[in-house]
Amino acid sequence: MSDKGKFPHYMLKEIFDQPQGLRDTIAPRVSLESARVCLDEVRISEEELRCLRRINIVASGTSRHAGMAGQYMIQELVNLPVDVDYSSEFEYRNLLIGRGELTMLITQSGETADTSAAQREAKAKGSRTVAISNVIDSTIAREADGVLYTYAGTEISIASTKAFTAQLAVLYLFAVYLGQVRGTLRKDRVRSHLQELLEIPGKVEIVLQSAPACRRLAEIYHTMQDFLFLGRAIHYPVAMDGALKLKEVSYIHAEGYPTGETKHGPNALIDESLPVVIIATCDPEDQAAVLRYEKNLASIKSFKQQSGRVIAVATAGDEQVASLADHTIFVPPASELLSPILEIVPLQLFAYYMAVEKGLDVDRPRNLVKSVTLE
Repeated sequence: MSDKGKFPHYMLKEIFDQPQGLRDTIAPRVSLESARVCLDEVRISEEELRCLRRINIVASGTSRHAGMAGQYMIQELVNLPVDVDYSSEFEYRNLLIGRGELTMLITQSGETADTSAAQREAKAKGSRTVAISNVIDSTIAREADGVLYTYAGTEISIASTKAFTAQLAVLYLFAVYLGQVRGTLRKDRVRSHLQELLEIPGKVEIVLQSAPACRRLAEIYHTMQDFLFLGRAIHYPVAMDGALKLKEVSYIHAEGYPTGETKHGPNALIDESLPVVIIATCDPEDQAAVLRYEKNLASIKSFKQQSGRVIAVATAGDEQVASLADHTIFVPPASELLSPILEIVPLQLFAYYMAVEKGLDVDRPRNLVKSVTLE
């Protein structure tokens, strides 16, 4: 077991490890000078990658949330259809996959039983497989055609934090790599995307400065019994993982929902007893993101009219969101596809401090294990 150092729990240490884990995962694979991503470990020929018809992403828990964000990244940068499945449900339907497709298995440990079973099923159908794992030479990594390791470092706490952000970085690298190979991204766009990615670890360091604010929020809200986490598009998986982190370590019931779906049922629950955490960042260079942002403002106003208590994650300097929400945590500006790496950090901190306020065993939540080896 690694040393906790100055931190009282492994979870907090691992949250603060994220800038270095991201640097270690990104930097060796990027050449700004040649504007290229180098992923030799994929071990699938460029010709075969150019002929892909579809990508299937299979994972469980936090890894599945990373895969959901990866779906947006790949479809946006590569214009290739992507499906995301639960590992535990993968084998229970008629799998219409086969040759000419790639199945990506995302797993922190590389030993997850249901993800391993899904990998074997995909290979039996003729699909090529690529594993994303944080453990070198793990079972799923060995059995895959190619592997992309996340170099987040050993994760001791059961609730995954740094492995998740490293998975997001690897999925973004893979999307840019595919765009490079398949010709959907010009060289200048590849360079721009890589420059933005290389800036992300430094921006995570800035977000970590919000730890005291997240602790104050926990002091206010730790007695609540339910939370609703909301996000649109690529921010929806962030809401899902924020809710999962809170459930795992604080034992508080929390649900992640697409913001637009609240009017289709959950809206009936929103009042002063159900705090709403909403991802309301905005990339002003992305027209679709601006439209989503305007819808988010309208949603926050609606929640406040229902006596809802709103905690918002917003882009630094956004006075509109700050004027509407009860509490606002700011993250640095980032492109639409990379902002999830920043947005999840305050939600991780919030979950951690909620558990601390409740006096719980943060690193070893009840009934959970680090690697799920039984289906």
